[in-house]
Amino acid sequence: MVKHLPYRYRDFSRIAAEATLAARDQGKFREMHALLLERSPALSRESLIACAKELSLDIPRFTKDLDTMSHQKEIDRDGKLAEGLDLYTTPTLFINGIKFVGDRPFEVYQEAIEQELKGPGAGRTKK
Repeated sequence: MVKHLPYRYRDFSRIAAEATLAARDQGKFREMHALLLERSPALSRESLIACAKELSLDIPRFTKDLDTMSHQKEIDRDGKLAEGLDLYTTPTLFINGIKFVGDRPFEVYQEAIEQELKGPGAGRTKK
């Protein structure tokens, strides 16, 4: 599950979160997320719409979602959750309660999952 925590002082972070959720509503969350990571920091409204076109999304629907911030409540709720968990860094991932702060190689997550599959708490020594 992905939660959003737009940076308060970064241009376009909130509208980029909105774009991923608007794409999610059309079945293309992962594709949009990947494009935005690839093209960051070029995340203006125009570039987000270009990404939506590239993904063959319904552009009038996508544009309406952006312009009305139709997912604002969800984004705000995610922000409050992050605040309640004392999270201020992205990415932050939890695997069965184990917190990983910052970007990590895939193998770190894979090892944690494999350890957790061995038994509850087995992987809690790795951070």
